[in-house]
Amino acid sequence: MIEGFAAALPANAWNWVAVWRRNYLAWKKVSLVTILGNLADPMIYLFGLGTGLGIMVGRVDGASYIAFLAAGMVAVSAMTASTMETLYAAFARMHSQRTWEAMLYTHVTLGDIVLGELAWAATKAFLAGTAITIVTATLGYAAWPSVLYALPIIALTGCVFASLAMVVTALSPSYDYFVFYQTLVLTPMMFLSGAVFPSDQLPGAFQQIARCMPLSHAIDLIRPVMLDRPIGGIALHVGVLGLYALLPFFLSMALLRRRLMR
Repeated sequence: MIEGFAAALPANAWNWVAVWRRNYLAWKKVSLVTILGNLADPMIYLFGLGTGLGIMVGRVDGASYIAFLAAGMVAVSAMTASTMETLYAAFARMHSQRTWEAMLYTHVTLGDIVLGELAWAATKAFLAGTAITIVTATLGYAAWPSVLYALPIIALTGCVFASLAMVVTALSPSYDYFVFYQTLVLTPMMFLSGAVFPSDQLPGAFQQIARCMPLSHAIDLIRPVMLDRPIGGIALHVGVLGLYALLPFFLSMALLRRRLMR
């Protein structure tokens, strides 16, 4: 069993690049439409809630509400872009298109494929999050040049949610099951993690739950950077996000190996 799992691990440090490049070449043909699609939802939240509620709410944590919301939407856009890519596009390549099956006839292993898929999903998250960051900074809702320090955090956030979504992909029999993950996990996480309003306004029990959510740690890193404030507990936040990226990665490989061997 251990030998079989070891065979599914990445073969080396560079095979995954071929999988990433294959996805990039396919995406390049529809890149503009995809980027606009990834931007639409967070931008609607940003300007709809930010300008509407911002008039009534005023300042939040010493910043305008739309500036407060902007950091949350950057993290949410990274979460959404990587999740959608891993759930729907990667599932299609594995299940209906059987692209993974064709790849496994080459020199790449299952681990190479999964790592390439996660890297590609993180790339799309980085593009989506960076685009919103540039828009908010241009409009004066984020500080230059400290906002540049948010870029590696956006990429890490993409890795985290791509890795988590890969576990869902490995377990789901069909596309229809993804809606449960979206509505029962991602949507509550967005509201509990401080993206839309400060999480310290929640009841104590919900605050404890929010502290365990990866989106909370991503926002706690991104928001101070965008508002040009010092970050507290950097090692803790990065460490938690790293665990959320690594542990589901190995779990998904084990689940996918069992699924593909049926």
